[in-house]
Amino acid sequence: GLAGLRVGYGIFPSALMPHLWKIKQPYNVSVAATAAALASLDDPGYMGQVVAALVAERNRMAEALSGLPFVRVYPSHANFVLCRIVGRDAKELKFELEQRGILVRYFNKPGLTDCIRISAGKPEQTDTLVQALKSV
Repeated sequence: GLAGLRVGYGIFPSALMPHLWKIKQPYNVSVAATAAALASLDDPGYMGQVVAALVAERNRMAEALSGLPFVRVYPSHANFVLCRIVGRDAKELKFELEQRGILVRYFNKPGLTDCIRISAGKPEQTDTLVQALKSV
């Protein structure tokens, strides 16, 4: 996969492009990221397998998290799930997980109060996360 690389694309009406070029950051995609993105396009079958595995693991993680009484999982079509932590301090939970080597993103903004974002990873990482959440 291309996890960690900042690559993407956009499709815009041609009339909008001059405005986008005015706000585009210089050198926002590295040469290495560009090479990796182009190489990934050479093997769409493999990329499809990687995406399917990521989606399956994200869904497995969401289902496991939904079984925890203090976690409310929002539906996701991304490579992460957004969870609201109920009846516990989400910021404290983030730090407890961090002490165990598990990094999650904590939010405390309007609409995202007491939320954490958890990226999908490998099955063993999901298992470690769920076990940690059961024990904290």
